[in-house]
Amino acid sequence: MTKQYIYGIDIGGSKIELAVFDASLKQLGSRRIATPQTSYQDFLTALVEMISSADHKYQCCGAVGIGMPGIINANQEVLSANVPHATGQNAAQDLAKLINRPVAIENDCRCFALSEAKSTIGLQHTRVFGAIIGTGAGGGLCIDGELYKSAQGIAGEYGHYSLSAVLQQKYQLPILKCGCGLTGCVESYIAGPGLARIHRHFSGKELTTFEIVEGLRKGDVFCQQSFACYLDLMGSTFAAIIMAYDPEVIVIGGGMSLVNELVSNLEEAIVPYVFADIRVPKIVLAEFGDASGTRGAAILAKAQVGVLS
Repeated sequence: MTKQYIYGIDIGGSKIELAVFDASLKQLGSRRIATPQTSYQDFLTALVEMISSADHKYQCCGAVGIGMPGIINANQEVLSANVPHATGQNAAQDLAKLINRPVAIENDCRCFALSEAKSTIGLQHTRVFGAIIGTGAGGGLCIDGELYKSAQGIAGEYGHYSLSAVLQQKYQLPILKCGCGLTGCVESYIAGPGLARIHRHFSGKELTTFEIVEGLRKGDVFCQQSFACYLDLMGSTFAAIIMAYDPEVIVIGGGMSLVNELVSNLEEAIVPYVFADIRVPKIVLAEFGDASGTRGAAILAKAQVGVLS
């Protein structure tokens, strides 16, 4: 029997990664290219080239799944600030016509959640929330190993919860306009660049997120103050996730998940913002790390076309 392979494609504003998996989801190889910035047609052409190249290398017609930043609505149309040329387009349908096979598509953060729901820890729980904290902040809920599908594809967009008025006043934070078009979205404060914005608010100085974390570890007062505020905001935001979805475990990924001071203190930071008798779920790091996006997209493709392990 001809071997069956699956292509998980993780699309970002700056890069596209295609990873090749066998039917048991063992990764066999991967390739990255820069995301075309010129037109939607160039974007599709780049995807076709990557898929065709993988077909040739592995002598197959691989199943295709895509993780896409932004919202994939009920009509499978894309709304993405990171890949603006794809906004308003049915990218999965258009690509499927060009490569002559079905294409599964989902938000990239929900692909991450799906991958981690099928991890060692995820498989031990019924309700798993996957949260990415990186350049942006987004996530998804899985129930019994399957993505929770909302009516308009927006469930899990916790980065666009409104900033707590209590914490805004406590720290006298500026009200920021979000790239999504709304004002005061918590993503502007808790995603990686948000820590730098908070530090600038307290100190008036321009430091990178990395420099702030280094300063925190060296005892810099402004860095400590900034991180305490950041952690407080994270606690409030994750409490809102818990109140909305009541997960048994929250898996975090993205660049900020590499900051040990966040991971080790987040559960305690949530406590003041949930009911007194509510158990805060375990916060754990992603098992598959950077590979979870492509792996989740591959899981989608595998389910869609019925690839057998």
